[in-house]
Amino acid sequence: MAANTADPRPPRISLITVCWNAEQTIADTLRSIDAQTYRDFEHIIIDGGSSDSTLAIIAAAPADNRRVLSGRDGGIYEAMNKGVGLASGDIVGFLNADDTFESSGSLETVAAALEDETYDGCYGDLIYVSNQHTDRKVRYWKSCAFQPGSFARGWCPPHPTFYVRRRIYGRFGTFDLRYRLAADVELMMRFLEVARIKTIYIPRVLVRMRLGGATNKNVQNISRQNKEVLRALAGHGLKVSVPLFWASKLVNRLGQFLTRNR
Repeated sequence: MAANTADPRPPRISLITVCWNAEQTIADTLRSIDAQTYRDFEHIIIDGGSSDSTLAIIAAAPADNRRVLSGRDGGIYEAMNKGVGLASGDIVGFLNADDTFESSGSLETVAAALEDETYDGCYGDLIYVSNQHTDRKVRYWKSCAFQPGSFARGWCPPHPTFYVRRRIYGRFGTFDLRYRLAADVELMMRFLEVARIKTIYIPRVLVRMRLGGATNKNVQNISRQNKEVLRALAGHGLKVSVPLFWASKLVNRLGQFLTRNR
């Protein structure tokens, strides 16, 4: 029998957008999604029961690969779990309603990285931009390849650039709703530090994120989120030096501002 020399099938991506009263930003998000050159993806929108014009804006931008579920939920991470439950693609990722892709080739880059079945997931870099002027860079979140122990030093990938195979959620679980501000960090910690899934780092910007999200809108929320991260580290039995954790976070954050003009 002749060997099968066919090229591997390109992976199908499930892209999930969570939104609530996002009339100021959702149109930009939809435009950046619809401009993607990679077309083998489904777009699932989980709306938390918006009372503004969010749903009307979505309805005015129909797409054959787009599904919308609207209704009250318990917050962003519960909505993300709903999206994961609806996903049918090989790979799952998120682009929320105040984010946009950096270029029309972002999903193409993700799909190319994960054509290699050796890898369970991938992630890249992210730029924070001004809420009002999205062409103005404020912070450059440059990541790096994962090394064991990184989360205890305050490191994590930018979640909006984090894509993993859907089967990973089936094996290791979805977002833990006990964490109100850091469930995304805890999930990536669980996948990388505990389960040791195999990921590949893509050294390029994949997403632009507006400043002002739930976790970075004020100092109190930033502090609360990091305290949740420390609780997650302890919960997973990962050794951490609290002073080193906070010092590393400070140095990393300063580095993001210093490289903002890259």
